[in-house]
Amino acid sequence: MGDLSVGDRVEVEVGPIAHGGHCVARHEGRVLFVRHALPGERVVAEVTEGAVGDRFLRADAVEVLLASPDRVSAPCRYAGRCGGCDFQHVSLSAQRRLKAEVVGEQFARLARRAVDVAVAPVPGDREGLRWRTRAEFALDQDGRIGMHPHRSHEVLPVEDCLIAVEALVPALTTDEAYAGRTGLDVVSPAAGGTVIVPLPVVAGEAVPVVHESVAGQRLTRDFEVSARGFWQVHPGAAATFVDAALELLVPQPGETVLDLYSGVGVFTAALAEAVGPTGRVLAVESDAEATVHAKANCAAYQGVAVVRARVDDFLGVARPKRRGPGGQRLRKVPARHPLAPPRADRILLDPPRTGAGQLVVTALTALEPKAIVYVACDPAALARDTAYLGERGYDLVTLRAFDAFPMTHHVECVALFMPRSAQSFSKPEISQTPGEKHVRMPSRSFGTR
Repeated sequence: MGDLSVGDRVEVEVGPIAHGGHCVARHEGRVLFVRHALPGERVVAEVTEGAVGDRFLRADAVEVLLASPDRVSAPCRYAGRCGGCDFQHVSLSAQRRLKAEVVGEQFARLARRAVDVAVAPVPGDREGLRWRTRAEFALDQDGRIGMHPHRSHEVLPVEDCLIAVEALVPALTTDEAYAGRTGLDVVSPAAGGTVIVPLPVVAGEAVPVVHESVAGQRLTRDFEVSARGFWQVHPGAAATFVDAALELLVPQPGETVLDLYSGVGVFTAALAEAVGPTGRVLAVESDAEATVHAKANCAAYQGVAVVRARVDDFLGVARPKRRGPGGQRLRKVPARHPLAPPRADRILLDPPRTGAGQLVVTALTALEPKAIVYVACDPAALARDTAYLGERGYDLVTLRAFDAFPMTHHVECVALFMPRSAQSFSKPEISQTPGEKHVRMPSRSFGTR
């Protein structure tokens, strides 16, 4: 096995795409994760990270000897140097195909499930460009505005960002001085002008509240959210995900529904409209500011309760607390929240990138919901939680995937799970965008691990 060091260049055959925006290659037995390459190519790869004895090395394709037919000229002059985009060198149709392959690989490896899903576009961008309405830019010591290269704290000054909407671009050439600041949050909300928030936010500084909107089939209305709070950065994403989630979950009037990791209440509002004044929606969110906005955004709905709590705490689930003597992990077992119901008709969860986890999944299935819809920004976390749900008797019925982050490796998934005992229930009728595939699998495909 040959030893390689940072800066070494080797010629390699590029293998399959991997989760994280790189492809897998091998050189004399060493695994290389190569950025800016494509499956089937032959490239010269320069080692960018790693040392002798590491399980794998990171590398970058610096010369293409045999190109894939999916390779295109990157539209952005900073491509390959800026860390914001992984796939500028890939045709848009191939980007979506590669993302679908990553979803399939993660499910095969982590959930032991075979899935075949197509990644659908989200309305609102132009050929994969000019879609990002929120971006964080870095400032170097001279006050120049730019982006961080991949896995670097350095700052690459930029004058434009082609995936950002045009309204964000003037912030890159602003003459304002930001002494002592390390970055800028720049937001182009649905209503009002561009907002710039210098980072870090200094004590006593007020972060502006902006107004965003959802205009979909299942929900049409405005929301207030902090300029630094969470909101989908693609202009069409919020409506697309609400429509997909509600179409799969099928909440009925009078039902009790949980909206977990609920943010500023976007799904909460859609669920409240579906269950009506006789229904009940419990929205659980740990972020204090998001909870304040969620209460304001959902104040008009009867039967909505917004709870500020961690989801695991709300459900009375043990979680890691600290490391005790000897390094063992001690666990805190919180009291179950008084509003946590003994049963729930349906559950919608939109967890962070780390996923819900086995203990939360166990607690959710104990509520015996008729259906669970899981909105996921990370296919690996979704695949792991799919395995846990299968162990608890809940099968994956439908999986949809969306390209809410063109030119990057990120992909958003919306998945429907139903109890195995309810497989005789009628499944929801799913509308289908032309060219879009949905996974639907019979219950026999899902045994416990």
